[in-house]
Amino acid sequence: MPPSSSRKVVVTQRFFDEKSAEYLRAHGCEVVLAPPPPGQGDGDLDPAELQRMLADAAGWIVGHARVTRPLLEALPGLLVIARRGVGYERVDVEAARDLGRVVTIAAGGNDASVADHTIGLMIAVGRRFRASQADMQAGDWSILMGTDLCEKTVGLIGLGRIGRSVVRRLSGFDAKVLVHTPHPDAAYAEQTGVEYTGLTELLRRSDYVSLHAPLTQATRFLIDTRAIASMKKGAFLINTARGGLVDDAALLTGLQNGHLGGAGLDVFVSESDPAFRPVSDALLALPNVVATPHAGASSHEGLARTNMVAAKSVVTVLDGGMPAPGCVVADGR
Repeated sequence: MPPSSSRKVVVTQRFFDEKSAEYLRAHGCEVVLAPPPPGQGDGDLDPAELQRMLADAAGWIVGHARVTRPLLEALPGLLVIARRGVGYERVDVEAARDLGRVVTIAAGGNDASVADHTIGLMIAVGRRFRASQADMQAGDWSILMGTDLCEKTVGLIGLGRIGRSVVRRLSGFDAKVLVHTPHPDAAYAEQTGVEYTGLTELLRRSDYVSLHAPLTQATRFLIDTRAIASMKKGAFLINTARGGLVDDAALLTGLQNGHLGGAGLDVFVSESDPAFRPVSDALLALPNVVATPHAGASSHEGLARTNMVAAKSVVTVLDGGMPAPGCVVADGR
């Protein structure tokens, strides 16, 4: 694919900073900021509306919109789709390759932000921050006993960039870290002291279980009724990865019957399946659930980093080059 003569780049995400926009302009791009309405993400935009917005674009910096074969077929001039994030389960990568497009992710841009968020949820749910504040607001200032993260056993499911960032942070808590991953790295274990285990053993031994795996057909509802029943009584579940990794209905039952001590959730099944919204609402109502709206990567610093990675990927592709290692997930050129 030769360098593109079109340099129009459409951004369908909020919080796209001026420095990243200026980078695009400095490299000859026309920048069109088209954030979704308040309270919505670009995943809520109608496909026909997306097609209209992207009609003459060569680059698209996208959040959670579905990138489908019909949409790509309707946009022959769209050469590069840059995810401002690292998941790409909503992108038809096979179609992108077939149609000669490039799809990139913002590899490394949000690792620190999501890892910080993960540790924050562990502490918040373990120390019962939400329930304590609710009691105080109601006039009850009695102390609720919580659970330390210090010296606990933490099980990580998945060990990508974010998982490894969590491991570094847990070292400051003197935690014992168990890891379940399809790709164990003996040198990394020797360096950090993590212990690789099977999933069943990890669930049985861990005081905190934190998910850092991609969502695939094989990992969908990886944490189901059986998995939750096998967890240590009083354990905490943390999910800052993808909603579909956990069967939220099973999680709700495990919290309601007292088997689990609590949950820290940044993602929900209902983000992609509206039928689960009543389950999400029921989870949000529980005093031992601390939740955020898929905001783990959304710090000022994290979004600035991912914005710039996406912008650099777009410019590189439009110039006919190859984006940074780890960023390309589909290249049909």
